[in-house]
Amino acid sequence: MELPAGIRFGAEPLGDGTRFTVWSASADRIWVCVFDEAGREIDRVAMTRNADGIHSAMVPGTGPGTRYGLRADGPNDPAAGFWFDPAKLLVDPYAWELDRPFAYDPLLASPRAAKVDTAELMPKAIVPRAVAPLEPAPPVFKPGGLIYELSVRGFTMLHPEVPAKQRGTVAALAHPAVLAHLKAIGVSAVELMPIVAWIDERHLGPLGLTNSWGYNPVAMMALDPRLCPGGLAELRRAVAALRAAGIGVILDLVFNHTGESDAFGPTLSLRGLDARAYFRMGPQGQLINDTGCGNTLACDHPAMRRLVLDTLRHFVGQAGVDGFRFDLAPILGRSARGFDPKARLLAEIAADPLLADRVLIAEPWDIGPGGYQLGSFPEPFLEWSDTFRDRVRRFWRGDPYMLGPFATALAGSSDTFRPPRTRTVNFVAAHDGFSLADLTAYSRKHNEANGEENRDGHDENLSWNNGVEGSTRDPAILSARARDTRALLATLFASRGTIMLAAGDEFGRGQHGNNNAYAQDNAITWLDWRGRDRTLEAYCIDLARTRRAHPRLGDPLLLTGQAGQAGPEDVPDVAWITPEGAAMTDGDWERAEGRAFAMILGAAGARGGPERLAVIFNRGHDEIAFVLPRRDGFAWDTAPDTAPNVPQVTIAGRAVRFIEESSVPDTARTAPDPGRPGATVS
Repeated sequence: MELPAGIRFGAEPLGDGTRFTVWSASADRIWVCVFDEAGREIDRVAMTRNADGIHSAMVPGTGPGTRYGLRADGPNDPAAGFWFDPAKLLVDPYAWELDRPFAYDPLLASPRAAKVDTAELMPKAIVPRAVAPLEPAPPVFKPGGLIYELSVRGFTMLHPEVPAKQRGTVAALAHPAVLAHLKAIGVSAVELMPIVAWIDERHLGPLGLTNSWGYNPVAMMALDPRLCPGGLAELRRAVAALRAAGIGVILDLVFNHTGESDAFGPTLSLRGLDARAYFRMGPQGQLINDTGCGNTLACDHPAMRRLVLDTLRHFVGQAGVDGFRFDLAPILGRSARGFDPKARLLAEIAADPLLADRVLIAEPWDIGPGGYQLGSFPEPFLEWSDTFRDRVRRFWRGDPYMLGPFATALAGSSDTFRPPRTRTVNFVAAHDGFSLADLTAYSRKHNEANGEENRDGHDENLSWNNGVEGSTRDPAILSARARDTRALLATLFASRGTIMLAAGDEFGRGQHGNNNAYAQDNAITWLDWRGRDRTLEAYCIDLARTRRAHPRLGDPLLLTGQAGQAGPEDVPDVAWITPEGAAMTDGDWERAEGRAFAMILGAAGARGGPERLAVIFNRGHDEIAFVLPRRDGFAWDTAPDTAPNVPQVTIAGRAVRFIEESSVPDTARTAPDPGRPGATVS
């Protein structure tokens, strides 16, 4: 069964009313319910079903601004996967706008026999006004750029320059102070954590907590009124302002589960319309939980595939976003047989005329069978690399035998991604887990504020505390933490391929050791703009300048160690050097306690000048000397040589240093201003 391509689902305002259209194969009857602004139901119209399971009704006297919901009747046997209950008001899966946010109430999960009408507990969908789609424009973001992951609410709730009414909203992203900060740190695209309408998990209310991340959606197209009170127009304006500043917008979307949770969860939308179609179920109709959230969407079903595709088209056509990050993305390619990289939905996204040039990013794991799929997604999907994250953390923590894995990650993870280009998204910290600063201040998680006795969140974070767990006033420990944070940041900016920075990590945000802060809608997750570490922020700005000045750092072309790939035929694209200036050998790579090496990136050819770039890594605690390889007609931009014709430099302990080669006579130079693009950044 395939749904007809020409059908428009949802609410379509016409001259004399509104046509409402929804799909369900199992429902016996579906009604459109019209409400006044006070929330009273003033009309109920039965929909007509056709042979394809498409239910529709034309309702005269309605139009843009009309509030409505759906009700569905049919078999009610939750154990077999049927939750039909006409007393449950349902949100249209294709709703563009809601009149208020979702709020959890136990009555939303009441059994049919209780005959509880949930209309007063539910937000109402609003018939949208006809808006002409935007003219297609190519994405601003290109692979190899910097993605900046942020929570819309937490990002500006404490921003002193953003007007109070705008704080915590999508509109705040267009504020000049925000745009100036994003440009200063070299952001190519912002990745917005979920902004569509979600509901809190049922256990949070009794704990006095709320979900501040949004990874519990109900309506896939409807923007959450708390984050985007101006609706689609607000998002469209923010995207336009960011694009004008040279910054793309990537939406983080959740097509793996809904906030209707497990068998004891609320009936809000898809569950009440046709649970057996929209959700993956076992042989007896029990919900399959490959997400850890109680249910799993059946992205191989035609109706669910259509909803995903229409949602993506909606945000491209109506808001002009650059692309999407897919949470627990193997669900998109999962069927009863497991994950398939050639799954129909993945192919349809990549081939769709409106979506084919969009930025597509997979979080390539879920908890289902065969759920870890890093490197398995098809072109053009980029993929979050937890392998990069873990190798970088292990290297700087001092774990043995890490030189080789660390260098492989730096060079684009050729052990994961097939040549010629990497599809990695490198990150050291993200919304989920420790912040960058907490990585160097806590050796274990501290999630007591989440109300689950510290049971939630990952136990292993590959972190270290530099001698004291958590806050301290010891200047030596604070200095060590600052040094390690700089080294982690510099490693990220030195890495091949796309990089991602979690908002606030550029100026030392901390979460008091909480590595699962999804329910902390408070100062734990709100960025402290007044108290930010200005020194670290300036260092990050220098790193961004260096990366912009040397496109070879982010170039997705995998490094080979061979000459002539992208530059002169006599210069390899990368050389790996010991402190003595010799090529790294197998023995050097396999040393358990290996501490230092240099990555010499070859001439960039069409992507830059003929000069090389040296990036030196020293995870040891002592300063060491490095001999950089010479070549005729070029010199390294560093302090005077310590011996004739031997360009020797020093690098501090626990540091990364960038040194540029210049095509000038081989004469000694003084150290350049570290703020200048391409200069030494230590």
